[in-house]
Amino acid sequence: MTLMETAISVRDMDGFRALVTGGGSGIGLATARLLAARGARVAVLDVRPGDEFTGVTADVTDDAAVRTAVAGAAERLGGLDVLVNNAGIGAAGTVADNPDSEWHHVYDVNVVGMVRVTRAALPHLRRSAHAAIVNTCSIAATAGLPRRALYSASKGAVLSLTLAMAADFVAEGIRVNCVCPGTVDTPWVGRLLDAAPDPVAERAALEARQPSGRLVTAEEVAAGIAYLASPLASAVTGTTLEIDGGMAGLRTGPRAMSASRESS
Repeated sequence: MTLMETAISVRDMDGFRALVTGGGSGIGLATARLLAARGARVAVLDVRPGDEFTGVTADVTDDAAVRTAVAGAAERLGGLDVLVNNAGIGAAGTVADNPDSEWHHVYDVNVVGMVRVTRAALPHLRRSAHAAIVNTCSIAATAGLPRRALYSASKGAVLSLTLAMAADFVAEGIRVNCVCPGTVDTPWVGRLLDAAPDPVAERAALEARQPSGRLVTAEEVAAGIAYLASPLASAVTGTTLEIDGGMAGLRTGPRAMSASRESS
């Protein structure tokens, strides 16, 4: 049985209504598919939401568009129980490389974008008996990665924001958690690899950076998001779930992993 087949064998979200931002591709799309397979009615908010799910079009930097889109999604779903704040963009470079305009834009999408969507969704979530918010953070929030200063700073803000939101809303029964993926095999990472001087060597370096020796899949991150969003995690709030092939806590190195595999 595959990972996805195992995950969707659990029908724990029948009747739930979920909104996934950035759900047009990558982690967001995998999450929307898994939530739907586990019984939820799903809407996708994206600049290009596609036609697989109920789609609402909005740029998370546009507050008026976000409010309209969230209201439209809630109306079409009959309410909201789950919000997955997944929309985000990347950036490469040291602090010397990104101009102020790019810093402002990345923060506007990755951090303030979550604020806008959450703010618009709160009135609907407050009417839910099982309200949950899951934010997509990153291993970059807690690990110093080369040439990711801007991206890392924005994800560090997402981690802090998650904890603050969890504290603010716990008394209202709204759970707030985040996932911190390692390097995930998504279209964005694919574009980074394509732009590298040696894409094959760059992919090998990214794979070796994770103790598991491979990139994380979007479906693996979706499984973590689905758990945090589900009633199975009803006692979980203010928590960071690392889905990173051991990158956050292990210091094995690629040679140790290879030796372990050879001896087993």
